[in-house]
Amino acid sequence: MTRKSFKAQPFAYHQEIELEITTLTNHGVGLGRVALADDLALGAGDLDLPAAKAAGWVVMVAFALAGERVRARIFRNHSNYSEADLVAVLTPSPHRIAARCPLFGRCGGCQYQHLAYTEQLRWKRQQVRELLQHLAGIEFAVAPVVASPQQFGYRSKITPHFQTGKRMPETGREPAIGFLRQGSRYEIVDVPRCEIAMDAINRRLTEVRADVRANLAAGAYQRGATLLLRAAGGVVTTDYEGVITEEIPVAVLADGPGSAAPTTGTPLRLRFLARDFFQNNPFILPAFVGYVCAEAAAGGACHLVDAYCGSGLFALAAAARFEHVVGVEISETSVAFARENAAANGIANATFLAGAAAAIFAGLTFPPGDTAVVIDPPRQGCDMAFLRQLFAFGPQAVVYVSCDPATQMRDLRDFLAAGYALTAVQPFDLFPQTRHLECVITLRKTA
Repeated sequence: MTRKSFKAQPFAYHQEIELEITTLTNHGVGLGRVALADDLALGAGDLDLPAAKAAGWVVMVAFALAGERVRARIFRNHSNYSEADLVAVLTPSPHRIAARCPLFGRCGGCQYQHLAYTEQLRWKRQQVRELLQHLAGIEFAVAPVVASPQQFGYRSKITPHFQTGKRMPETGREPAIGFLRQGSRYEIVDVPRCEIAMDAINRRLTEVRADVRANLAAGAYQRGATLLLRAAGGVVTTDYEGVITEEIPVAVLADGPGSAAPTTGTPLRLRFLARDFFQNNPFILPAFVGYVCAEAAAGGACHLVDAYCGSGLFALAAAARFEHVVGVEISETSVAFARENAAANGIANATFLAGAAAAIFAGLTFPPGDTAVVIDPPRQGCDMAFLRQLFAFGPQAVVYVSCDPATQMRDLRDFLAAGYALTAVQPFDLFPQTRHLECVITLRKTA
């Protein structure tokens, strides 16, 4: 049955087609091209037919892998591409493996459980290279992706959702408690266990789901909600205001991304609220933080500014390398914890300020030529108010950390125009089995 809003060109609703998948997008979706019929121009509306007929019409197929021939069912036509569900893999990729999670393909949390881990890393590196080309307009050598020491059971935080009054379509039982269904903005898949979450979280999840079910049966909820489960040291909290303590081996912080964690060493102890932002893969965190700190100090800067500093992760980890460190964060609770963390770790050369990152450079007394800046903005990247002040200050080096390489490479164009040169691109796989990737780029002032 055709949906009223469905565009009927170039394919009918739920029309099945066969195609070769040639690549993976940075969203982890298989991409292939098909030839269109010569008579399609009649009633084709706003389709970009000349380009489509020259290169082939693009079809996106989730969970299909490069090199595969697949049968796919069309569910949406756009002006220059179509989206389709995977019906069958006719010729599988040699890198296709069995997914560990029985919900893979329905739950929208993971995109790559069917792809061998070495290939996940290779494709993520390729996707960063392509983003550099397409969004920043440059060719640059991307370092191999630093692998996560743990490929499953690594997440220290999950946020399942539930809705009231909506029973699960599969069973008709109580509302689902889990994550959004693949390709849906509203429907939730019931998830009794998450394979990429820590074991301690999964054990606690069983109890939390039982509590929610009992409360649903008692009519305790007027609307749906998002739950929080966050783990540290084997303890799981479900309280948004609960305090978490993470420990990072300090000895690793002086080494590169390929170093092995020592069995002993003094840890950097950081406390923060469970609801506040903190990286969710503690297994790769020492290598990741160590690389950022080493890149910031590599140019010989005496001073460090940590914008978007949170509870002080980068600032405190790098403090021993600099004469003075300033961290800035808009969240006052995070700043309070950063100050407490500095005192608790005996770090006296770090100052933390509450305020927007865009306002820090006007009152900064550090000489720009002796200052490095670490930035770790939200997923949407840096706003222009911040970038203008950063460029006006003109630090000798900027280490840009991002969980969305697409917005990072968009911002890179502004850095290049402002007289910065790209010197390193290092991806880290903080999110195995998913399309997500953390990327660190280093920029040095040249003009």
